[in-house]
Amino acid sequence: MLSNSLIEADRRHLIHPVTAWRGHEARGATVLTQGQGMYLTDSDGNRLLDAFAGLWCVNIGYGHDSVVEAAAEQMRRLPYATGYFSYASEPAIRLAERLATLAPQGLERVYFTQGGSDSVDSALRFIVHYWNARGRPTKKHVIALDTGYHGSSSNGAGITGLAAFHRLFDLPHHWQHHIPAPYPYRHAAGADPQAVIDASVAALKDKVAELGADHVAAFFAEPVQGSAGVIVPPKGWLAAMRAACTELGILLVVDEVITGFGRTGPMFACEHEGVSPDLMTLAKGLTAGYVPMGAVLMSADIYAGIADGPDNHLPVGHGATYSGHPVSAAVAMAVLDLYEGGILANGIARTPQLAAGLAAIADHPLVGDVRQAGMLAGIELVADKAAKTRFDPALGLPDRLSRAGHANGIIFRAFADGTIGLAPAISCGEEDMATLLARLTRTLDDVIEQLEVRSIL
Repeated sequence: MLSNSLIEADRRHLIHPVTAWRGHEARGATVLTQGQGMYLTDSDGNRLLDAFAGLWCVNIGYGHDSVVEAAAEQMRRLPYATGYFSYASEPAIRLAERLATLAPQGLERVYFTQGGSDSVDSALRFIVHYWNARGRPTKKHVIALDTGYHGSSSNGAGITGLAAFHRLFDLPHHWQHHIPAPYPYRHAAGADPQAVIDASVAALKDKVAELGADHVAAFFAEPVQGSAGVIVPPKGWLAAMRAACTELGILLVVDEVITGFGRTGPMFACEHEGVSPDLMTLAKGLTAGYVPMGAVLMSADIYAGIADGPDNHLPVGHGATYSGHPVSAAVAMAVLDLYEGGILANGIARTPQLAAGLAAIADHPLVGDVRQAGMLAGIELVADKAAKTRFDPALGLPDRLSRAGHANGIIFRAFADGTIGLAPAISCGEEDMATLLARLTRTLDDVIEQLEVRSIL
């Protein structure tokens, strides 16, 4: 009865993110009640293996007492401290110092936000301020990737390259532009890595030439495009785009909201190619989803450009009540302790097991492409392997996948294009990974046995 009353209250009052509102009302919510390790329990008592770490964020798994205790102790000692009026709290200061030490070389300054979308929006404001302060007020245009995701704030959603975030929102803005994604499986140049890289560099240079270098402020990119269906660019792509941005005189913003904190192996995905961006956005794994928090890391040059700008005795007019919240910062410090205490190493050790399981799944009749970056993976389903034909949206494949997954005790992301997204906790054990792969395979087998799906194949 309690579960039913919650579902009805949800229908009447709670607005869910990125959901067809009436469709959700008809379906009803699945109420989650408990989490431990890799597993969640719903209100019907079903125990579900979370293969998506909540929303790419619960990197350490559920139920770490050390994190809970850090939050409780900070709440008892100092539950809130403003960052305004030159006040600060020790957890925020210590966390900023630690992130600057861990980050790619040159990212020395940290501004704390309330999450990923807020981080992107803050980065955009800092970029505008920076170029104005440097006496380059025409540099206002921003370039990003098709199908990239940079949050759903009023400005970030326009940089996002997904139609759902533009439709009926009057986006993108006139100053927001997109170039093709480095998508080897569906790239016009084929899967040749250098051809994909060269095409991206050429597309960026062409777009800057079209707009005029004096009008382009920055290029935004994820090291791996998460919400695009986990598109993994060829090795060397990010370094090539860094070099192109430097050559063109535009800023590089690397969005590590999903890929940060061990998701692809190292602490930050930039490390794979030794790239130091001008700004880097963070969230999700920063606190492992236990409390909200994000961050913008910026280079010394960006900081100085803003700090030493005209009228620099006046405040830089950007801030938030909860920037550097002491409880969130204390949680982040405890989470970083876990990462550096063995969880990052565990993710690296577990990656080959995931890779081996994905290699076996690649032979499944539904699977067209499998891609992986550490503990991050995408499995693209197709109706015709040879032609790479996607399923007709009218089939409702994502809903079929999600329902079959729930029945088999596994949660994953079922993207609208028929791609399955995986982002298991990097604390995942060997047995948990084996269970994940077995339940995922069983889910694919169950879906292919549905008459409507089999008839299309």
